[in-house]
Amino acid sequence: TQLVILTSMLLDDFMISLRIVEKGYKIAYEANAYAVENSSEGVKEELKRKIRICAGGFQSMIRLVALLNVFKYHIFTFQYLSHRVFRWTIAPLAIFILLPLNFYTAITGSPIYTLILVSQILFYAFVIIGWKYEKMKTRKKLFFIPFYFLMMNYSVAIGFKRFINGGQSHIWQRSQRSMS
Repeated sequence: TQLVILTSMLLDDFMISLRIVEKGYKIAYEANAYAVENSSEGVKEELKRKIRICAGGFQSMIRLVALLNVFKYHIFTFQYLSHRVFRWTIAPLAIFILLPLNFYTAITGSPIYTLILVSQILFYAFVIIGWKYEKMKTRKKLFFIPFYFLMMNYSVAIGFKRFINGGQSHIWQRSQRSMS
């Protein structure tokens, strides 16, 4: 089997790297490779970018269904399922159904479920505070990280909706980037 070494920048483009695996090549991590990319101008631009990426990601999952053949791709099938398919399907869905489930288990279960519910409510309170700080163009890591985490999973849900509805534009629009 031939070996293809990709920089970290190409690894971000999962369609290219997964097509390489599909053709029978192996991908190697190169610790000294790096890419430099400016961040999005703001959360609004990042959300637009992530929604577009997620819609395309779902499209690529359909196109790369052959990678689910464990007999041909062995351990890579597990890696693909856990890193791409489950992370982009089960994780965002779980975020949106866990709160109602936690309410139910806290009412009917042991005190540990109440503690889990309180922790989850605290997390969502941090999300709201992070969102308010973001609107004021101020970032406090303690609040921004939960906000950003939820926003990224929200973008997966909206990207999935766009994919299902066929609303993904074939014309790429560049996100506004910061100059730093």
